Amino acid sequence: MTEIGEQITHPVLKEYSNEIIGLPSCRLSTTPVTYPEAVSEMEAHIAAMRTGEHDELLWFLEHPPLYTAGTGAQESDLLSPEKFPVFKSGRGGQFTYHGPGQRVVYVMLDLNQRGRDVRRFVQQLQNWIINALNECGLQTRTDSANIGVWVDRPDLGENRADKIAAIGVRLRKWISFHGISINVSPDLSHFNGIIPCGIADQNVTSLQALGMDISMTELDAALIKTFQTSFE
Repeated sequence: MTEIGEQITHPVLKEYSNEIIGLPSCRLSTTPVTYPEAVSEMEAHIAAMRTGEHDELLWFLEHPPLYTAGTGAQESDLLSPEKFPVFKSGRGGQFTYHGPGQRVVYVMLDLNQRGRDVRRFVQQLQNWIINALNECGLQTRTDSANIGVWVDRPDLGENRADKIAAIGVRLRKWISFHGISINVSPDLSHFNGIIPCGIADQNVTSLQALGMDISMTELDAALIKTFQTSFE
């Protein structure tokens, strides 16, 4: 289990710290973090943000295999409850999977300073993922009916699109927590235990499944590099 003291300042920051003004603190957990531990730490961090003791934070991590149920989750969408631990989450959305090979970034930002606009904030998160993946050489897009980021797959069928990244956030007194997840190289069969985000015919993909050899560090660098322009 990763303890608070095992988190380090993200090494990629050294490359961009002098180039990006206003970038939040970026922390990296180098071993998988359990979901209850992550929620507890996020709760503590945003509470300290309200009193001015902590600044904004982007927390880069991976989880051990697990399912989380957002506030809109339907029990019928949990197909294999015995497969992995299941946690109820205060974030928006429905069921999702987290596990090794998936980059999770928990986003603790003060929307009191950035604009109290939930729709715009979600769009900024989507744009951030799209811009970072574009930096890695992959063209992605949003979907008018569903939150997240998608890859068109004309090679697999007309109008086929696979989901590569998910978004689930919560706001408390206009401070955000929870965040985004991007599939780098997870075991995609682990998604079979749920109906992801309540979409029965949804196809999930990853950078690895698309034949892209992108490391976590390379993705993190792209996320850090594109953050500021994505949230302007």
